[in-house]
Amino acid sequence: MKKCWFDYKTVIVSGASSGIGKGLVIKLVKDHGCNVIGIARNEQRLMGLKEELGTLGYKFSYYTFDVSLKEKWVEFAKTLEQEGIQPDILINNAGILPKFDRFENYTLEEVDKAMQINFYSCVYSMNELMPIIMRSENAGIVNVASSAALCSLAGTSVYSASKAALKSFTDAVREEHRDKCYFGLVCPGFTKTDIFRNQSESTDKAQKAMDMVSSDCDKMVDWIINGMWKKKEDMIFGVDAYLMDIGNKLCGTLCSNVASKVMKISGLGMFKSIFE
Repeated sequence: MKKCWFDYKTVIVSGASSGIGKGLVIKLVKDHGCNVIGIARNEQRLMGLKEELGTLGYKFSYYTFDVSLKEKWVEFAKTLEQEGIQPDILINNAGILPKFDRFENYTLEEVDKAMQINFYSCVYSMNELMPIIMRSENAGIVNVASSAALCSLAGTSVYSASKAALKSFTDAVREEHRDKCYFGLVCPGFTKTDIFRNQSESTDKAQKAMDMVSSDCDKMVDWIINGMWKKKEDMIFGVDAYLMDIGNKLCGTLCSNVASKVMKISGLGMFKSIFE
């Protein structure tokens, strides 16, 4: 295999216990010999991931904390310094998708939670870890946003806002530190993970409908790793993400309008409260 710039490097991955985060950990460890530090709240899942890595489990360590708490990132940065760990790459992958709903049906607590996890956790992590990561000759930071940052859909006002904020934030910081650190922004489309666990409808009909428009998680991980390898700055993956990006650029609000009509016509319970 051709040598990659992040082979054998030390990588921090948030949201490492499941979905895309878990896939990234496995790929980085097995295919690139990386030492990966995973961050998540579910220790049982993290322990399971370590066991799944088998003989390579020693290359994976983890910390359990809530990424939305600034003080936890402060403590984590201090721990890295005290233990003499030099991370090369940070992948901010942790995120939540609030239930699909009209804006007025969200509580302020739900709005705050989404912003804290999807946006502020990245602000906190970068604020504490950028000075450390930039000591590396192969410094890199990758923020995982969403196709919702490219084109907002009805019922995703809070989620879209949090991911759009992350996109704009990443774009600006990249320019401020161009040629000093690689900054990648990932905008994946719907992916077959458990991110839909907060939705009100979990029927076979809903699952089949989401699977039709969702990318396979392993493929998404491969696309992200390949994009990082090429040091792509903007990574848009998934047919739905491409269509949302192109549609928004060409048609603006018409794209959101058409997508909303499709959601309404689908008759899925998870979208019902949006159009009542």
